[in-house]
Amino acid sequence: MSDNPHSAGSTLRRTVAAVILVPLAIVIIAFAVANRQNVTVSLDPFNPDVPAASLTKPLFVVLLAVLILGVIIGGVASWLRQAKWRRAARRLEREVANLRAEVETFKRNSVPVDMPPMVEPADRLKLSPPVR
Repeated sequence: MSDNPHSAGSTLRRTVAAVILVPLAIVIIAFAVANRQNVTVSLDPFNPDVPAASLTKPLFVVLLAVLILGVIIGGVASWLRQAKWRRAARRLEREVANLRAEVETFKRNSVPVDMPPMVEPADRLKLSPPVR
């Protein structure tokens, strides 16, 4: 085994990434080669014959751009939905830091207390076990 405890995990991670990303790259390249024809994307819903805003690009560029835009919008939406959890985590981290500082202050300012020695209970307080 190696000295680095994370080397097995990182090797596995790299292997899994390669197993997923290499076929995905092959599919994307094949898609791009098969869909090279130009398409016109119109951004004017009121005049479809002569659009004021249109874009003519190869089909694979349009689809990949829409896919990337969808991933970005999904990531932003997810990030916005998790805002309350991030806020709570920051608040709790501050609270833990304050409590740790308070404990350290108590430890530094504490006065050692001498505990009295253990005293055996008086005979009258000792109970004998029940007899059957």
